Amino acid sequence: MRFDRPFEQYALGERHRSRGRTITEADIVQFAGVSGDFYPLHLDREYARQTRFGERIAHGMLTMSVATGLWVMEPGCVLAFYGIDALRFVRPVKIGDTIYVESEVKRLTERGEEAGLVTVHQRIVNQREETVVDAVVHVLVAREGKAP
Repeated sequence: MRFDRPFEQYALGERHRSRGRTITEADIVQFAGVSGDFYPLHLDREYARQTRFGERIAHGMLTMSVATGLWVMEPGCVLAFYGIDALRFVRPVKIGDTIYVESEVKRLTERGEEAGLVTVHQRIVNQREETVVDAVVHVLVAREGKAP
């Protein structure tokens, strides 16, 4: 999604597709270190081989975190990441998968004179166009002339 302008400039139904980002083994190892999530499905090749996935997979929250990094965010426009609803991890993300974020503005809610809430349906897809994560995200955006 592009969070790069005042709240008043968003339109219902507006769509955006991000650039891609390939998930690496280093991403998974570093995310485990930062998050403290050392579950063997992400880090232990032999353990993961015996699971239904047959190999190591990325943490779901790593995928979400990378997706937020694929958003275009202009300082002064984004006031806060407000929340996530209906978050579903639909398919695994494997080492070497490239993900993209497809977004559609679903709701625009005024939040006083300073800001508005942009509600976006976000679908994270892999290089095969398969949905890997589905969620509704909310971002608080400054109103025209009200950027900090």
